[in-house]
Amino acid sequence: MEITLRQWTKHDTKELASLANNVKIWNNLRDRLPHPYTIKNAEDFIAFCLHQKPQQVFAIEHEKKFVGCVGLELKDDVYKCTAEIGYWIGEPYWGKGIATEAVRQIVDYIFETFGEIVRIYAEVFEYNQTSMKVLEKNGFHLESIRKDAVIKNGKVLSDYVWVRLRNNN
Repeated sequence: MEITLRQWTKHDTKELASLANNVKIWNNLRDRLPHPYTIKNAEDFIAFCLHQKPQQVFAIEHEKKFVGCVGLELKDDVYKCTAEIGYWIGEPYWGKGIATEAVRQIVDYIFETFGEIVRIYAEVFEYNQTSMKVLEKNGFHLESIRKDAVIKNGKVLSDYVWVRLRNNN
């Protein structure tokens, strides 16, 4: 499967706004992703990503088309050896293994680019079994379930923390 993680371009704006403006995607992400998602949101996000050095958020390309987003957030202070990842795939591209491959590539990128990182984690809402399978296929293990830890759409939910260590123990 041909999946590429690449730098954002201004040409991604319209498709980013179109794919991200989907309540099914928003339901699985933090509320900092606006909904509805507008062209202005897409322009601002791409501008933010283009200023990252080194790059931390990537456009996912499949068969030469923009299909989603994957990125990392470096932690600091006593957690400076840790990175959190997040990702989403546009609904028309679900079920094709794209997220699994994108996560594999971002994990490789993190461990190759950020030598101090020894721990990568992702937080998944309790109902997002598909995302949990993506992480498991990439060598992540379920570290904890934080009961009633998040509020999404006015509902209190549990949060599943999946972890991958550099030495993969």
